Amino acid sequence: MIVDTHCHLDDPRYNDDLEEVLNRAKAAGVEKYIIPGADIATLERAVEIAETYPSVYFAVGVHPYDKEAYDRAILERYIEHPKCVAVGECGLDYFRLPEDAKEIEAEKAAQKEIFIDQIALANAYDKPLIVHIRDASADSLAILDAHAGEKGGVLHCYNADEQLLKLAPKGFYFGIGGVLTFKNARKLVNVFPKIPKEKLLIETDAPYLTPHPHRGERNEPAYCALVADKIGELSGMPRADVETLTTHNTHLLFGI
Repeated sequence: MIVDTHCHLDDPRYNDDLEEVLNRAKAAGVEKYIIPGADIATLERAVEIAETYPSVYFAVGVHPYDKEAYDRAILERYIEHPKCVAVGECGLDYFRLPEDAKEIEAEKAAQKEIFIDQIALANAYDKPLIVHIRDASADSLAILDAHAGEKGGVLHCYNADEQLLKLAPKGFYFGIGGVLTFKNARKLVNVFPKIPKEKLLIETDAPYLTPHPHRGERNEPAYCALVADKIGELSGMPRADVETLTTHNTHLLFGI
C-alpha cells in the first residue's frame, strides 16, 4: 500500500472526476490520501471530501502565499475533526519577493509571523506539521528549531538542502514527490542517499509537479507509483519494501 501524504484533492481541477482519480490511484496501489491545508477558501471542500471517502484525511493550514487570508479561529474550527491529521502546509516561501528592501523585510516578517502561529497551533493540539520551504531554508530551520514541538512533521517537497537534514533527529520526515523523477533533479538525487530511510514519505503535490514521463499533464495520486519506483531504483529496495517502509513512516507521523 502507498499513502499519498500530500495531494490537493480539494483543487477545482478535480471537481469533475474525483471518483475516477481515486479509482485510478487505488488501481496503482495508493489507498490513503492527505489533503494539506493550503487555502482557507478550499478548507470546507477538503473536509467534505474527507467525510465522503474513508481513505481521505486532511490538514488545516495556510500556505505563505495566502497569508492575508490567515485566520487561526477558522483553523481551530476544524482541527479537532477526527480526520484532521496535521497543521499545514505552512512555512516560508521567498521565491517571489518584492524588489524594494523594506518590502522584502515586511514580506518575510509577515510570513514568519503566521508560520510561528501555526506551529503554536500544532503544539497546542498535539498535531504534526506539514512544512513548505522554498528559498528559505535558513530562516525555516531557525524557526523550527526554536518553536517546533515533539510531534515534528514533514518537509513537504523536500528541496535537497542538506542543512535541513538536521531536522531528522527532531521528528521531521522528508516528503519525496515527482521532482525525484525529473531529469534535472541532480541535487535531490545526490542528497537522497543521506536521508534516513525511516524518515521517507511519498507524496505527489497533485495537481502540481507531475513526475516524468507525464510532465505537462495534471498530476494525480496514481503517480505515487512512479515516485515509489524511483525511490526503489535509487535505494536498491524492492518496490514492496518501499511501500511497506513509507506506509509505516506515515503511520508513525500521522497516525493513519
